[in-house]
Amino acid sequence: MSTHVSCKIDGMTCGNCALTVEKFLEKQGASDIVANSATGELNFTKPEHIEEANLFKDLEKLGYPKVEDNESDDNHQHKPNNKERNLLIISTIFWLPLIAHMFVSWEPLHNPFIQFLLCIPTYIICIIYFGKNALRSLKNKMPNMDVLVFIGASAAFIYSIIGWQFYPEQASDYLFFETCASIVTLVLLGNYLEQVAVKTTASSLTELIKLQKTTARIVFTDSIGKETILEVPNSQVKTNDILQVNNGDNIPVDGIVLKGQALINESMMTGESLPTDKKEGKIVIGGTVVENGSFRMQATEVGKNTALSQIIQLVNKAQATKAPMQKLADKISAIFVPVVIGIAILTFLINYFIADISFAQSMMRTIAVMVISCPCAMGLATPAAVMVGMGRAARNGILIKGGDTLQKFTNLKHILFDKTGTLTTGKLKIGNIQILDSRMSENSFKEMILGLEQHSSHPIAKSFVDQWKVPPHNYTEVEEIKGKGIKGRNEDGDRIEIGSFRIAQKLTTERHDLFVLRNGALLGFIDLEDELRPEAKFVIKSLKAKGYKLAILSGDRKEKCQAVAKTLGIKSVFFEQLPHEKLAKIEELSQQGGVAMIGDGINDSPALSQADIGISLSDATQIAMQTANVILSNNTLEALPEAIGLGKHTFLTIKQNLFWAFLYNIVAIPVAALGFLTPTFGAGVMALSDVVLIVNSLRLRFKRVS
Repeated sequence: MSTHVSCKIDGMTCGNCALTVEKFLEKQGASDIVANSATGELNFTKPEHIEEANLFKDLEKLGYPKVEDNESDDNHQHKPNNKERNLLIISTIFWLPLIAHMFVSWEPLHNPFIQFLLCIPTYIICIIYFGKNALRSLKNKMPNMDVLVFIGASAAFIYSIIGWQFYPEQASDYLFFETCASIVTLVLLGNYLEQVAVKTTASSLTELIKLQKTTARIVFTDSIGKETILEVPNSQVKTNDILQVNNGDNIPVDGIVLKGQALINESMMTGESLPTDKKEGKIVIGGTVVENGSFRMQATEVGKNTALSQIIQLVNKAQATKAPMQKLADKISAIFVPVVIGIAILTFLINYFIADISFAQSMMRTIAVMVISCPCAMGLATPAAVMVGMGRAARNGILIKGGDTLQKFTNLKHILFDKTGTLTTGKLKIGNIQILDSRMSENSFKEMILGLEQHSSHPIAKSFVDQWKVPPHNYTEVEEIKGKGIKGRNEDGDRIEIGSFRIAQKLTTERHDLFVLRNGALLGFIDLEDELRPEAKFVIKSLKAKGYKLAILSGDRKEKCQAVAKTLGIKSVFFEQLPHEKLAKIEELSQQGGVAMIGDGINDSPALSQADIGISLSDATQIAMQTANVILSNNTLEALPEAIGLGKHTFLTIKQNLFWAFLYNIVAIPVAALGFLTPTFGAGVMALSDVVLIVNSLRLRFKRVS
């Protein structure tokens, strides 16, 4: 059996590093690999025949050791930056006097021996940092950018020593110690800036992770009823523990209020700016803040099962998921280094043997080609944009599952809405009730219905539970039938069915919302009143203005669907649709362009899966949220135009990043080969190429998208 593995990896500092890890694991037979260079997170499915410990040993040999669970997240996050920063400081100290000899005539700086001494510490850093990584990548047959940097710096260093020792009279023509130091220093600078910038793009996720860590007050009660409150990290809370939460606290875990009352700011989870009143029996979410009041709660979900943890996992996975365009860039990156080395050798041969350029100049052009090349930019194009886009989406209560979803937003033409619980509030009011058995009281009728409906999570069922406060009957053999209703056997042995007209069409021609059957005979019916979501009109108007083709795709009755469509100005209405009919309609429309489906119930889950983009609200059924590509966690359609706009603009940013990454290499390599770029200038330009992509991606934080 295959096993899912989730952990943190050190040393994975850029998109190309993540690609190296992914390629290595693919060769070992792993699947579903998600490597996130911003957070160091690694997720993959391990084949049964491979030992997990051996995989991590081999990854460590490649330069990516596993971060043990007992290591602090903070320490892990700062380690790479501190290492890069310290090496950069040391290298810069020795590089500055070397580069200064090009601008000042002070004799000691022109002395070959002095230059050699100044270059040695920088070259040692080159060996320790770039050389070590280059050797590992070559051993594993996955050459990376470090190979190019190491070869370029080493060529300049060795060539300078040969010129100094064998041609002392013309040593000044052969000394390129400053070139070696420049390559090492400027590439280190680029790596450091990239890491800082990547961490900036990932700040939204980091903020969410910080909310996970708080303290909890566990209430212990001894045998005589005396209470003791112990303050512990929330990671030590277990399911069913009783907790005391006070004014100003971050709620430590998910749970249910036992007693007390408080106003809670849930904006980080729902996007709702106003605090929510929570009292006995209400669910509270870990990470949200108590603005006023205090209460006792029972922990229901802890650790990785909390809503916040699941959101973090979704965002983390989405950030690392690649769009199809990025997969093309990855394929090019995988063969990029060998191709560049080939071009560099060809550059030397053409310049020296055909163009009759001096050996020194031919060598410098060859080094410039290797140094100017940057596969990291191609590897960074998607993660940088996705991290910023998904971070902004998460802050605004929108969870988008994966880079492939982003590309689908660009082709979107049709947007289909379920009616109940999506365009309407789902808080149905129970209207007319008619009982056909004169011996049955209205109360008994309600008790019978409530006993069965409490087993369903459909919005209609929730309305019965909320509005009818009567003792429900007990049921066995309960079964929910998608698109039709629910059935079960009550304590008297009667088979009760509750559902749409489809279950009663052989028994009556009357049209009502719900029909109740007992042992196959019609017992009564119920009419319901539904209300539109307050934001529905604005959202529909906004989407129509952008040219999307809108339609209602619902299992509800014709009259109700048409009434909602008329109020909202939606022309296309598909009513009384069973799940398989919804699938057929989506398949038909998808021939004309991309289709998004917005729904919330079990019966919508096949349609959400079939559509190019499935969108669910946060109070939807669990299966609908699992099936959907996008979750509007603020539980309002108001976020829909922004979700669509953010998806499209994030993908646009990915395309821009890939364009600049490819253009940079297509232009820079020939320019360097023709001698218009020195290795020093090339190293500086290469160092800035990643930063340009990061800055372009960061525009997504503030850009108007909806």
